[in-house]
Amino acid sequence: MRIGIVFGTRPEIIKVATVYLKAKELGVDTDFICTGQHREMVDMMKGIFGVESDIDMNIMTANQTLNDVMYKVVHGFEELFKERKYDWIFVQGDTTTAMAAALASFNKGVKVGHIEAGLRSGDLYDPFPEEMNRRVIDQVSEKMFAPTEKSKATLLKEGFDESRILVTGNTVIDAQMYVVEHFDLDKERKRIFEDGDYFLVTLHRRENIGERMRNILKALRKFAESEKIHLVFPVHKNPKVREIVYSELDGCKYAKLTEPVDYVQLTALLKGAKFVATDSGGIQEEAPTFGKFVVVCRETTERPELIESGFGVLAGTQTDGVLNAMYKAFEFQPGELKNPFGDGHASERIIRSVMK
Repeated sequence: MRIGIVFGTRPEIIKVATVYLKAKELGVDTDFICTGQHREMVDMMKGIFGVESDIDMNIMTANQTLNDVMYKVVHGFEELFKERKYDWIFVQGDTTTAMAAALASFNKGVKVGHIEAGLRSGDLYDPFPEEMNRRVIDQVSEKMFAPTEKSKATLLKEGFDESRILVTGNTVIDAQMYVVEHFDLDKERKRIFEDGDYFLVTLHRRENIGERMRNILKALRKFAESEKIHLVFPVHKNPKVREIVYSELDGCKYAKLTEPVDYVQLTALLKGAKFVATDSGGIQEEAPTFGKFVVVCRETTERPELIESGFGVLAGTQTDGVLNAMYKAFEFQPGELKNPFGDGHASERIIRSVMK
């Protein structure tokens, strides 16, 4: 049996690296396939997990559109399948890389396994194009690896056969456990922010760029200045994001803006923060491991488990809503709450399910 595990973006490699490592550990013939959708950020991640690509399509070009990415990935797999035979192609999440790889595999009769299946926001255009991508991937997947019982229930409600669904937990918790075991997180955090209280910020989503992001940033600034607490913000490389962030936070003495950080550094910052304000999906899953409250700066979330568990609030993108949510986060105490997204053993469950 041969498996191909696909990634093209930073969030994908974080969530599939431990699956690849577990496959190798269990003696499964496995290729780690990089599309290169996000070149720089992906390359940064490989050293953290001690992995290299077996195949690299290197599709990244300046100013490429979603259709450019889709075409290049489909074509890349068309050529790859002429050279190598696979029993399974595993894709993760909801990127254009994942959707295109799943369709290309399905069209060639290769079984598709979808890691992190069953997530839904309920709005086809928010997030865009991720909501469409994950729905399409689930349609063509032989195996759907649902991270939670709620995501399994979503798939069953949509009419998928239960035999195709396995609840595994989320592989991002596996990645977190790997980093906690292999790195000194306090030392990593002090390289970026030495002392004092702070909250962590990440913002980058396509649908938030513009007025929504400005509203969010106004709330973050007002809270930081009012409470005299620093905000630590690794700013995304997207020039549109950077223009908005630097203009809205210009002159704020409590704002520490940094270049993008690697996964170890981000995990270290998350561990040391009072709470996190984000529009990221992954951080919604990771923060509860460290007992951190999440202010979700979005209009929708495909991770309702966070809200239901008590670890977060869907704040929206209006200034007052975000500001009110931050005061709730400031007072949060985790008590005996547990991370609803997994236990660190998802990767093994996924690999063993196709070894039977």
